[in-house]
Amino acid sequence: MKKVRITVLRKEFYPEYADEYLTEGQSVGPCPLLEVGDEFIFEGSAKMPEGFCPWAWIDIYRSVSAMSSGSSNKPWTKKDGQTIVCCTDGVRPVVFCVEAFGENDESVE
Repeated sequence: MKKVRITVLRKEFYPEYADEYLTEGQSVGPCPLLEVGDEFIFEGSAKMPEGFCPWAWIDIYRSVSAMSSGSSNKPWTKKDGQTIVCCTDGVRPVVFCVEAFGENDESVE
């Protein structure tokens, strides 16, 4: 099994949807748990990395697990062992880069 680096690439916020659908409207703002550039390391056994959002973990775990097991998204991605995923919060989604490293490759941890 490879380790997997999860990096926050982007945080979105759709105030028009917040106003229309959420009880607190725009005051909820973008995701308060994660920041662009945050990195987390998954080391196996389905354990969520410390400090990661539990809701986002549920959303992206399948991709994390697949990358850890050596999955490939070629030819859709430029780099083998890497994928881009996001949480399913439709008002304030967070976009992640999920990339496997270690176990017989030369990636830096």
